[in-house]
Amino acid sequence: MLADGTFVVDADSHWSEPADLFTSLAPPRYRDRVPRVERVDGELMWVFGGVPVGRFSAGGVVGRDGTKGDSHQALRTWTIDQIHVGAHDPQVRLEVLDECGIDAQIVFPSTIGLGGQGLGASTDEKMRQLSVELYNDRMAQIQEGSGNRLLPMPLMPAWSVDASVREVRRCAAMGLRGVNMTSDPDDLGAPDLASRQWDPFWQACVEHQLPVHFHIGASVTGMTFHGRYPWASHTDHTKLAIGGTLLFIGNARVVVNVIASGVFDRHPDLRMVSVESGVGWIPFILEALDYEMAENAPDDLAALRKSPAEYFRSNLYATFWFENNRNRLPELVDAVGEDNILFETDFPHPTCMYPAPLATVAAKMAVLPEPARRKIYGENARKLYRI
Repeated sequence: MLADGTFVVDADSHWSEPADLFTSLAPPRYRDRVPRVERVDGELMWVFGGVPVGRFSAGGVVGRDGTKGDSHQALRTWTIDQIHVGAHDPQVRLEVLDECGIDAQIVFPSTIGLGGQGLGASTDEKMRQLSVELYNDRMAQIQEGSGNRLLPMPLMPAWSVDASVREVRRCAAMGLRGVNMTSDPDDLGAPDLASRQWDPFWQACVEHQLPVHFHIGASVTGMTFHGRYPWASHTDHTKLAIGGTLLFIGNARVVVNVIASGVFDRHPDLRMVSVESGVGWIPFILEALDYEMAENAPDDLAALRKSPAEYFRSNLYATFWFENNRNRLPELVDAVGEDNILFETDFPHPTCMYPAPLATVAAKMAVLPEPARRKIYGENARKLYRI
């Protein structure tokens, strides 16, 4: 806790997945069929069912000595031996939390896909289901071993509505506190998330009090856009910065689509989190959606029970870390809603605030009233995740 007793929850951090994550957990007869790391055309890649599904690296930039490395190089080439041990060792991660003054932390994957979309690449239905279950079983073990301080979000078999419903129930039985969903299950052969075919999934999440998380870049489509955002003549480092900036817009796409789908009318107790997306864009995008719907789809807008801004306040959260100019922060928090903002650090990714996240935001947060500060630092998350 902070010195004044404020409870602090980091609502977005990441694992650096070890190369043997799946092979070490799989039954012996399946070890050669689950995701593994192989060298393909000179680069280390995750390979699943013979198909390369993503570059393998440590997926972070905080080195073993606690300093940040060159982001472009680290993301491409660093191994587990170079990344901070806390990026992959749960016990050392707890030491990082203590060092930073953080009480609990939500954790997402890195190189297997921010929404686990890499696990949907295989055509072997049995193996991709097994791989999701192995990952989620391990996350449940980590959560229990941490005394519920580390709360990893389980992945969903998003290629199937029925399989996702079953996995929600299985994860809830293991005590996990939310689900990590790809924003584009249609990439994997399932209906898109506006389809009412997903209603059983949403209902299962409501029944088990599991908020649904959409991390930036959490789909094949999202990462395809990421690769195309920068212009080719930029340097590699500027390309990384531009891609990171515009991934936020990808989550604006998610937010406006789910609001326009009417899902919150059908499932008013459903909670969703826009992860690592910041909050500054939210007031504008909600106002824009309201205007655009009124101009171009007035009948569809009339069919919704609330305005876009009202849906955000009743059903959605977003995470805050580097923004905003402290002179404008009260105005932003008022516009988004102090009950709808979660604090994050993004450890150990390029824009993380390690090694001193609370000191980094202290001056900004100091301009907010104490009740709002406490909510954003941790009370909103404590309620959402039942900590």
